[in-house]
Amino acid sequence: MTSTFPSISISTERLVLRPLDEDDVPALAEMMNDEQVGAWTDVPQPYTEEQARRWIGEYAPAERAAGRGLDLAVTEFLTQRLVGVVQLTKTNWHIRSTELSYVIAPWARGEGYASEAALATAQWLLGDQKFERIELRTAAGNTASQQVAQKIGCISEGVLRNACIARVRTEDGTWTEARTDFIVWSLLPEDLEGAGEQLADTGGFTSFSDWN
Repeated sequence: MTSTFPSISISTERLVLRPLDEDDVPALAEMMNDEQVGAWTDVPQPYTEEQARRWIGEYAPAERAAGRGLDLAVTEFLTQRLVGVVQLTKTNWHIRSTELSYVIAPWARGEGYASEAALATAQWLLGDQKFERIELRTAAGNTASQQVAQKIGCISEGVLRNACIARVRTEDGTWTEARTDFIVWSLLPEDLEGAGEQLADTGGFTSFSDWN
């Protein structure tokens, strides 16, 4: 029997992580068209509102139903504005392991939102959901993502050489692919001890199952 993640809302002092919904379409499309997102992810460029609508209405529900992963909108608690997305993929329910990734909108960067959202998700996974391993993979040149992994307590396990395809702009403004390395990080339950100190005064988080 396939296990699945519950429909969940996770709250920190500044953020609410919740399922993506139709109202997120315009902000999600705008965020995915950002230059850094285009460089470090495999999101199609340009990214249309119709593609965002399919992600929210078809892809995300199918991934959760099949037990493969979970997609969460990251929103500001006060404004409810979409600041990013946290995604769980390649979930293995037998060994209780999943891969975590995150994207933050350009206007919201530099505020610590990525680490706050990632840590809250990790605490929920390793605590409430009894997972034993969270894996992150960051492109060798993506220093911002690596800093988030370090901040939430991840341990660098090594390098997958030539395993990542990033994208760079050509002189005519189009994208071209460039092969690079992946840095592999992991987070185990014991690694979380003290990780919250990296996010001082956030006030912790609460989770609510079967969120609608």
